[in-house]
Amino acid sequence: MIKTKNGDPLPFAAIVVKGTSISTISNEEGRYQLDLKPGYYEVIFQYLGFKTGQKGFTVEGRMETFDLTMEEQALNLGEVRIGSRDEDPAYTIMRRAIAKSRYHLLQVDSYVAKAYSKSSVVITDLPLEFLYKKELKEMEKEMNFKKGVPMLNESVSEVTFKQPNTYKQKVIAARNSQDKDFANPNAYLLTSFYQPEVVKAVSPLSPRAFAYYKFEYQGAFRENGIEVNKIKVTPRSYGEGVYKGRIHIIEDEWSIYSLDLTTVNTGFTIDIKQVYSPVQGVWMPVNQQFHVQGGIYGLKGKGDFVISQSFSNIKINPTFKPDIVVVDDKKQKEEAKKVKLTSREIKSQKLEEVVSKQKEFSAKNLRKLMKEYEKQDIKAKEEKGEDIDLNFTRNDSTVVDSMASIRSTAFWDSIRTVPLTTAEVKSYTRLDSIVVMNKGTEEQKDSLKVAKSDTTKNNKKGGGLGFVGDIFTGHSFRLGKKSPWRLDYVTPLIGAQVNTVEGLVLNGGGLKLHYKGNGARKTPDSLQIGTNGVKRYSASRAQSELSFNALTRYSFARQKLMAMGGVDYGWKRNKINVSGGQTVSQFNGENPMHPLLNSITTLFLEQNFIKVYEKNFLRLDFATDRENEHFELKANIEYADRSPLSNLRNTNSYRWIDWKRREFTSNIPFNAELTDESGTKSVEMRQHQALTLGIAASYKPWQKYRTRSGKTSYYDDDSPKLSLDYRKGINKVFGSDVKYDFFKIGIQHGFETGVRSKLSYKLAAGQFMGDSVAFPDYQHFAGNRFFFQLGDPVSTFRMLDYYRYSTSKHFFEAHVLSEFRKFLLTQITWFRILGIKENFMLHYLATPTSNNYAELGYGLDVGIRFPFRVEVVNSFEGFKYKHTVFRIGTTMNFNLGRN
Repeated sequence: MIKTKNGDPLPFAAIVVKGTSISTISNEEGRYQLDLKPGYYEVIFQYLGFKTGQKGFTVEGRMETFDLTMEEQALNLGEVRIGSRDEDPAYTIMRRAIAKSRYHLLQVDSYVAKAYSKSSVVITDLPLEFLYKKELKEMEKEMNFKKGVPMLNESVSEVTFKQPNTYKQKVIAARNSQDKDFANPNAYLLTSFYQPEVVKAVSPLSPRAFAYYKFEYQGAFRENGIEVNKIKVTPRSYGEGVYKGRIHIIEDEWSIYSLDLTTVNTGFTIDIKQVYSPVQGVWMPVNQQFHVQGGIYGLKGKGDFVISQSFSNIKINPTFKPDIVVVDDKKQKEEAKKVKLTSREIKSQKLEEVVSKQKEFSAKNLRKLMKEYEKQDIKAKEEKGEDIDLNFTRNDSTVVDSMASIRSTAFWDSIRTVPLTTAEVKSYTRLDSIVVMNKGTEEQKDSLKVAKSDTTKNNKKGGGLGFVGDIFTGHSFRLGKKSPWRLDYVTPLIGAQVNTVEGLVLNGGGLKLHYKGNGARKTPDSLQIGTNGVKRYSASRAQSELSFNALTRYSFARQKLMAMGGVDYGWKRNKINVSGGQTVSQFNGENPMHPLLNSITTLFLEQNFIKVYEKNFLRLDFATDRENEHFELKANIEYADRSPLSNLRNTNSYRWIDWKRREFTSNIPFNAELTDESGTKSVEMRQHQALTLGIAASYKPWQKYRTRSGKTSYYDDDSPKLSLDYRKGINKVFGSDVKYDFFKIGIQHGFETGVRSKLSYKLAAGQFMGDSVAFPDYQHFAGNRFFFQLGDPVSTFRMLDYYRYSTSKHFFEAHVLSEFRKFLLTQITWFRILGIKENFMLHYLATPTSNNYAELGYGLDVGIRFPFRVEVVNSFEGFKYKHTVFRIGTTMNFNLGRN
């Protein structure tokens, strides 16, 4: 056992056998075990805040017990005067460590490590537990799940790493306290604080660290010939996205010796500890610990994750020599000038050439050298046709030994490097008991089969509604066991809605016939792990898909049945659709108001927001794209016979609550460009025919990508998106009455301005040319008159009328949304810990009639615990204040009802 002078156990202490690759860690009770052959060994014990202990052991051919008492580390402040007017010495230490962080990250080209990992998760509280006590009892018997009892997962793996981001894991053994037959290895988690971000928080070694942290020198100690500095890390404003705690930095080496840091994420507290040891002259993380504790929606729990690593076959990049000296530009100005390199010298030479000529570098120059090295490395790989990844995303692959999940208890006792605690032993014992009880005798198995059979019969008789139920819920019919064809019956209830033009409507009911072509393939992005090994896969994506649909729309008030049909064909990333029939459409084809929400506002609030017209149409659509919106192209051509519709004469049946100050509005949308002589009403759209053509393209020119085996794929990053749209109304073809050309250009972009802070904007401008534009072809805008805000929070107006400023001439619109982790209310730490952000928004619209319409708003993004936004918005016209409204919106940001 490892303990303090007071006898308290030291959990998760690092233990390394000197001169070998053997290492382990102690468990939560401070106990450890090492499997060593007979002989003499020197073992090193490390624990944060304690002196490194070293003890010699003579191992004979039997179990030996060696306890160790560790002493607290005494710090030496030397001649440093903390609290004087001079800069705290922690800053010069951290400037050097930050300058060399990328150097340390890239120093090791490859390695092989044996990793033992263990996770232990305990659920301490469940929401509304009294409602499902019976189900919890069944879970305890069948799945070994019980509140307060650890859920364990252990794995022993051999991990092979290769720069920049390739990890190959071979799982030798895996065990789970919830399922004895399922090998579920922990992912090999290597968290490097040399990276700018760790667990979505800024690393203290990030180039941006000084903007987020204050550092305090707390002393130093010498150990095994090296000097280690203890630095206190204090966030300038604690909350999500930053750490607090301590980090130990090795003098002159400027690498991590150990760290103990804490952050919060959506209400959960995350503690991270790492201990490093020298392996072939490089300090490597031999011991990593993660402790998570917190709760969400009434579910509370805690979890521990520990990894013990033994490194071997480490290959050092010869370019990164360990003996370089980092000069602090601020504290050592004269020395920095002497070793300063010009930008030309940095860009014109390779790093190995520069390092061979001089050993001292200023912190600024070293950072620039590392950036240039990575650029040159990527360029060289591109020229050679090698795989590259501009996003440095981890490339993990896992192979599971066929024996991994069926290793015996004796095997685990021999290979496990971290002893189990008493509670963990009990958890495994419970699982073994459940397995024995579930297996039972042959008679019990037969009895169980009969019982299950009887239950199934009873369920068929008494459960479900059968054919009658399928009429109301829909049903799918597989046309043969292995047939690629499937027939779906879609219930008309799925699109049930109410509006003041049609009354009660059943929309979308009918039949869909689907075909999935041969050649379905699975892409190697995920893992399927079981007792027979591992299979890499992703969801199957058929090479081609074909579907036919015949759907209906029925209006009870108009007593009218409409029918629509279509054919869809998709292959790879392309899709063609042919559709036609008779339907009712919103004037804005983007459907700014969802029919279901309009039904609610109509029935309960006496507000009919949707404005519709009827059309008989035939349409052809084509779409193609690259992943993550790198490039998109859409084209369509439609011929339509469009007719106006009016509200029903009697709408009392659709007004369940009579609001005295409200009444239903006309189905003729009010538009400032189509007003009559009074200026208070708009002219109704006349019946007409329209042949229209549309082409839309978008492109992300600076998107990050990766290349593997000659194939390039793109990441969903913050590259700006450029768009170009063209629409044409073709006159005098098939009687078409429209004649216009419309051009639109746009840009939208969102980028991080800090931790959990982001600036997003969207700009668009357009121009019509032509004198015959029908109202459905006007340029409409994303308006909103409902208190619940849906859709894209960046580009949706909060209180703009849906059609008032729609235009057939020209327009310019601008949207800006700025998200702040810390601004006004979030100055209070409690708000930041809960993950609350503050938003400021600006929306602007210029059309010939809009009079410089603008909105300014402030909102609170409450976060994942309560996924909604609360906003207060002011509107302006002619730069004069008009109105103030409050809005509630979802943070999920899905476009409900939009195309």
